[in-house]
Amino acid sequence: MQDKTLVTIKDLYVEYHSNRGILNRKKTIHAVNGVSLDIKKGEILAVAGESGCGKSTLAKALIRLEPAKSGEILINGKNVLTLDKIDLKEFRKHSQMVFQNPYASLNPKMKIFDILKEPLEINTDFSKEKIEDIIKEKIKLVGLDENCLELFPHEFSGGQRQRIAISRALVLNPEFIIADEPVSALDVSIQAQVINLLKELKEKYNLTIVLITHDMSVIQYLADRVAIMYLGEIVECAKTNDIFTTPLHPYTKALLSSVPQINKTGRKIILKGDLPSPANIPEGCKFHTRCPNAMEKCKTCKPQEKGFSHKVKCFLYE
Repeated sequence: MQDKTLVTIKDLYVEYHSNRGILNRKKTIHAVNGVSLDIKKGEILAVAGESGCGKSTLAKALIRLEPAKSGEILINGKNVLTLDKIDLKEFRKHSQMVFQNPYASLNPKMKIFDILKEPLEINTDFSKEKIEDIIKEKIKLVGLDENCLELFPHEFSGGQRQRIAISRALVLNPEFIIADEPVSALDVSIQAQVINLLKELKEKYNLTIVLITHDMSVIQYLADRVAIMYLGEIVECAKTNDIFTTPLHPYTKALLSSVPQINKTGRKIILKGDLPSPANIPEGCKFHTRCPNAMEKCKTCKPQEKGFSHKVKCFLYE
């Protein structure tokens, strides 16, 4: 892992608007709330949290699959949110995404060769021969035989489909990949294969990977650093070993305690209530309604980020 910062997120907000509230009143869904984060070149940064915390929205906003309300996303010094069509097309050559569901992310009507050929035809002026060579190289890279290129997605298992999706993400030789829950839709028996593949590819190509997941065991094995997300906000960020050995935020401790292999003491922390709706975010510290350590000021005051290499937002550390 290098020290150079590839991605800088500054005070990012993403909101949705819905008319499905009571009496059809418009609701604002606060999906991402003031996220600021640096991602180093060549690292795997995991973004973890419960379902509904905003981590997938953050991932999609990073490559402009979701519009941002405000903030900045700087990749190699360029603000992704202000790119015109020409620059955005160039940007997308270098930033790719592997989606959660390998059954939905591949066109069922296209052969694998055509699925891998499409981004090369759109984004390059390579000859047919060179495109074919690249496709054969990338499909072998993910552990599949080139004979599979004449088959359709339905002829493969879930794990094989995810390998194909990873191969598609690699054909343009990107430097930045977002993997959104890449193994959650797969059988446990083949999850390890895909996880190991991502690790090997990162080391071979010095890829920068943002890993979106709720699986703390996957994070412990794969990630260099971890950002813990709660209601659209990063509440703790540190090196993976520091998160697992000395977690600071009460929410991080609760997440870790729910994983039996990690929580060897068996003392599970039970949080009060459910995750609040992102349409009705609590005042003050967003976690105070469920926090076992909540103080009176947590209800009205918002904690500021503390620390340098191990950052946390919590009044316990002021």
